Amino acid sequence: MNSPSKSLMTAALLAGTLLCSGCAVVAVADAVVTAGATVVKTGFKVTGAVIDAVIPDSKDAKK
Repeated sequence: MNSPSKSLMTAALLAGTLLCSGCAVVAVADAVVTAGATVVKTGFKVTGAVIDAVIPDSKDAKK
């Protein structure tokens, strides 16, 4: 290859590498947020179930 083609190929590979690493960061951040939201959601469900078990007639009292 001649020098301009080699430089262009190197620049293209470098740009592709940088763009792909940016996508990886977004994917990891998305996975962390999803996992955190799942933990919080599960915690609320468990808390609600415990409250319903301790106070079973709480829904009947509202009627």
